[in-house]
Amino acid sequence: MTTTKTAQGASALPLNTILEGDCIEAMNSLPSGSVDLIFADPPYNLQLKGDLHRPDNSKVDAVDDHWDQFSSFKAYDDFTHAWLKAARRLLKPDGALWVIGSYHNVFRMGTELQNQGFWILNDVVWRKSNPMPNFRGKRFTNAHETLIWCSKSEGAKYTFNYEALKSLNEGIQMRSDWVIPICNGGERLKDEHGDKAHPTQKPEALLHRILVGTTNPGDVVLDPFFGTGTTGAVAKMLGRDFIGIEREEAYRKVALKRLSKIRKFDKAALEVSTSKRAEPRVPFGQLVERGMLRPGEELYSVNGRHKAKVRADGTLIGSDSHGDVKGSIHQVGAHCEGAPSCNGWTYWCIKKDGKRVPIDLFRQQIRAEMRN
Repeated sequence: MTTTKTAQGASALPLNTILEGDCIEAMNSLPSGSVDLIFADPPYNLQLKGDLHRPDNSKVDAVDDHWDQFSSFKAYDDFTHAWLKAARRLLKPDGALWVIGSYHNVFRMGTELQNQGFWILNDVVWRKSNPMPNFRGKRFTNAHETLIWCSKSEGAKYTFNYEALKSLNEGIQMRSDWVIPICNGGERLKDEHGDKAHPTQKPEALLHRILVGTTNPGDVVLDPFFGTGTTGAVAKMLGRDFIGIEREEAYRKVALKRLSKIRKFDKAALEVSTSKRAEPRVPFGQLVERGMLRPGEELYSVNGRHKAKVRADGTLIGSDSHGDVKGSIHQVGAHCEGAPSCNGWTYWCIKKDGKRVPIDLFRQQIRAEMRN
């Protein structure tokens, strides 16, 4: 499953691999500026005191593993400082970082992120549609976790697939409160004893939204707290490369088995909606240069009320009661309609076999060639 990619002047990256050992040491062994996105689900430092029981006196399978236990807040803060420093070194200038946490640790991480120069873009509330009840009845049911999304520095570029996220949300702008169920049912991985393989396994839906929204196919995604491999599984399906780091052998074993069954979606399925502004710019004059439209050819408005002729330099000449008007496809269209502006690509048509055909079809043809 291992592949490699070499950054200019850097050693090869161990792509699609789970690295063993301490996350800080492993990150420090990788080349600087080599990763597009980091998703981190670090220990929460829950500070649990004693066992937690349900009303029927059965024990709750809470997070009481040794990896979530720290001797003090200072020890946890030192750990957070070290792994975030290592992560920052790995990110490309236009890379980004996601961290997730509970009220126990997310505020401490937020402070450290800002101290190290990360620029917070959003905090996102993951509202669990099926949270675990509060069995003691002394607090509100803890029904959410918080994610923080950061660029490497203020003013840095970063990937944000706005239109793709809008499409995921039925054409409505994606908000920063996400209602997604916790991992359960068939998605919940079990160990050889039939118990939960990991107490805080994240749902694939959460990583799907993050990776579709803030990465592109071929990007390198690092997860320094890999666990049972949700980040790697979703990255593999979506055509991203991943690097996982996990010190617990039991989790690595489950993750490897999981990843061996994952298949990448085909190329067409990986394409997502993009902003019109992100499309390659095609000047109208290019249609004339390529002979798709000829100088002297007549264009007709979509409403049939106006017409204009194509000129050799990619401008149009039309006429009205006040005389000739010359300019771009947009300027002449706006003049004809007496409007402040006009999208000439959808306003002008040619006549073909007695039917009006929008000139935008020629532009789309050129764009398709540019993508291939």
